Amino acid sequence: QVQLVESGGGLVQAGGSLRLSCAASGRTLRTRAMGWFRQAPEKEREFVAAIRWSGGSAYYADSVKGRFTMSRDNANYTVYLQMNSLKPEDTAVYYCASADTIVRIARFSEYDFWGQGTQVTVSS
Repeated sequence: QVQLVESGGGLVQAGGSLRLSCAASGRTLRTRAMGWFRQAPEKEREFVAAIRWSGGSAYYADSVKGRFTMSRDNANYTVYLQMNSLKPEDTAVYYCASADTIVRIARFSEYDFWGQGTQVTVSS
């Protein structure tokens, strides 16, 4: 099992910034990728960003490209999501997830473990 703990959510005005963190613990040696997903009320969970643990650039949803940046700290099994120029439509619960094997990095069904989520609210 892998335990994921998110932090950093909150309330921010449009145009502002937030930084989310996700710390992984447990059976992390098998982790191959970590991702961020979000779910707004009455909407399906959607992909935000993901990164392979072995290296390479992060992948982003078109809706957040140029505004969000995902990074990783390999030594501490932690990933971050820097969110700038936030918009009201970014309001959602943000979930961190990890995958032991990964093919389609943007598909939530590929991920094995999930955090409890952290609320991000952007006011207009």
